[in-house]
Amino acid sequence: MGQTYNFDEIIDRTQSDSAKWSINDQLFGKKDVLSMWVADMDFRSPEPVVQALIQRAQEGIYGYPTRPDAYYQAVVDWLKQRHGWETQRSWQVTTPGVVPGVILALLAFTQPGDKVIIQPPVYHPFFKVVLNNGRQIAENPLIEEDGDYRMDFVQLEQQLSDPRTRMLILCSPHNPVGRVWSHDELARLGELCLKHGVLVVSDEIHSDLVFSWAKHTPLASISDEIAANTVTLLAPSKTFNLAGLHTSVAILSNPVLFRRFSQTVENLGMGGNTVFGLTGLEVAYREGKEWLDQLLAYLEGNLEYLEQTIRTRIPKIKVRKPEGTYLVWLDCRALKLSRKELRQFMIQKAGLGLDEGAVFGTQGEGFMRLNAATPRTVLKQALDQLARAVDELES
Repeated sequence: MGQTYNFDEIIDRTQSDSAKWSINDQLFGKKDVLSMWVADMDFRSPEPVVQALIQRAQEGIYGYPTRPDAYYQAVVDWLKQRHGWETQRSWQVTTPGVVPGVILALLAFTQPGDKVIIQPPVYHPFFKVVLNNGRQIAENPLIEEDGDYRMDFVQLEQQLSDPRTRMLILCSPHNPVGRVWSHDELARLGELCLKHGVLVVSDEIHSDLVFSWAKHTPLASISDEIAANTVTLLAPSKTFNLAGLHTSVAILSNPVLFRRFSQTVENLGMGGNTVFGLTGLEVAYREGKEWLDQLLAYLEGNLEYLEQTIRTRIPKIKVRKPEGTYLVWLDCRALKLSRKELRQFMIQKAGLGLDEGAVFGTQGEGFMRLNAATPRTVLKQALDQLARAVDELES
């Protein structure tokens, strides 16, 4: 019998320099809001990881580390066991995060002025890193129908045919709308990018956070040809709540792309790791399955509770359970508030610190993103506050 984890435990993070909880006054203008914005969880990481980090800390010497064979093999084994994806150690490049991985790919495979396709509403750092590095954004907005989202393949092919388009950044599973793309959708996207010679950078950081009503397919697992045209970025950070350890992995099966990416990492001096990041990744992938399975069951319960509560108590707000991620995309357009009014309503009236939908692209105006990876009592408090605020607004 394995360990049973308590996801109902309330952990005070306000005194731990947590970005999620310690800077409310700077972000929202008041301290006493429930923080449900940035994508980290209010849950303690798996106990094997905690104990391994404690043991590493107790050594008392934190010199330059090397990456042991077990570190690379942990990634290979996890991807095979969790996603049925056969990879090789020789395809891995370690990076300090998925966003740095996107930047490294931009620098390795595009030139200033090149066009990069993104699919908004989408993870907002994509906009910043493309523009900050002198590339142009080509928006291929998702099509929304009754709260469901799909790709616009007609417009996508037009954009791919532009000779200035050199890269597409895929968010899979998609943040913030929670779609887990089907095998057929991914195959169609992969084939179109191959046809037009456009490289895919696939951000799959949420790939382990997929619920029982969906299944994640790694884009590069679909065919050898698509794999050779894909840079896959992944990490244990979202899965096991290890974002502060800044350790992630890029997978490139194409040896030419691998060399260029690796050289860019070396040129920028970004190939190092902390001793804790290396330990955290290896132990999480080796010994974190039991914790993750229990976490997913708990999150499913949170999402069921949230969906039912909003449907029955706050029908003006629309929500569709995400297929993946613990992030919930709230459609608040029926409240008929401007962007500024909606933000202030959530902060001042509902007492919630959420992410504005508009930061994910203009397509997100009228939406808010809520992080549901928190103890159910906190989620209940948040929804109670939101229900009362909406009732007062309507009265």
